[in-house]
Amino acid sequence: MSNLDDFGLSVTRRQLLAGALSGVAALALPRSTRAAESYRFAHGAFDITVVSDGFITLPAEVLLPDATPEERRPILAQLGGDATDAPVQANIPLIRHGNDLILIDNGSGTHFQASAGKLAANLKTAGIEPEAITKVIFTHAHPDHSGATTVADGKLLYPNAQYFVSETEWNFWTDKDYETHMPSVLHDFARGAQRDFFAVKDRLTLVKPGQEILPGMQVIETSGHTPGHISLELAGDGNLLITGDACTNDVIFFAHPAWHFGFDTDPETALKNRRMLLDRAASEKIKLLGYHWSYPGVGYAERRDSAYRFVKA
Repeated sequence: MSNLDDFGLSVTRRQLLAGALSGVAALALPRSTRAAESYRFAHGAFDITVVSDGFITLPAEVLLPDATPEERRPILAQLGGDATDAPVQANIPLIRHGNDLILIDNGSGTHFQASAGKLAANLKTAGIEPEAITKVIFTHAHPDHSGATTVADGKLLYPNAQYFVSETEWNFWTDKDYETHMPSVLHDFARGAQRDFFAVKDRLTLVKPGQEILPGMQVIETSGHTPGHISLELAGDGNLLITGDACTNDVIFFAHPAWHFGFDTDPETALKNRRMLLDRAASEKIKLLGYHWSYPGVGYAERRDSAYRFVKA
């Protein structure tokens, strides 16, 4: 296992992350931005419903580390925040394909902020019990994406599911010597990832970019946010890219594709892959579905000078 500096995490970014994480834990959450309804659409052989896991609130230093105070204010306001932080949605695709019922990430559960972890309740409202889920595919192992793997007693929330994660993501987070190889700010992330991964180890499949998880669903390499971050491309009319956190927010990074995001492990690789993803989506008119985008997070990238505009589907 390489030292984390090999992934581009500088001392300055370590300090930023440390301060941001301590701030996230203490945030008051008076706002409610939970989506009231589920958004459903068909794409090729896939029937997709975007189910809300609620929202998380992030500090301005994480959302907009490259922006000046003057640039931050209108963007934070557009997100529904204030001068210090803003909420972002957690949009989870529920995909029906043949006899499979698939979740792309499973949300926070009780392992992040109290405003999130709403997925299981929203699924039940829609008449879907946890036992009905057959596959859970992790884009990466941050707590707002994999934290609902287990419930309080350590049992699986989705007990009948098979689980999938990239081999690189598994290798990074399951390092037994993570306390030596990673800066202390990532230790909680590593403990959470190991909790989630080890709970499903006997039913976990490691995947690589280019591999099909099922017919028409291909793994796409979009590392940078984490070393093994993946997106998923679904075959169909014009194809669909489920981006995870490869492009963390539609409001910020379409208009400012050269800006960094504070929680990216390898900031420059994340930036490069984000720009490649948006460029391809705009060139090929590929539909996109983003995790922390304005609900339901489904739309297209349209070029605007040297940046992009998000066009809702």
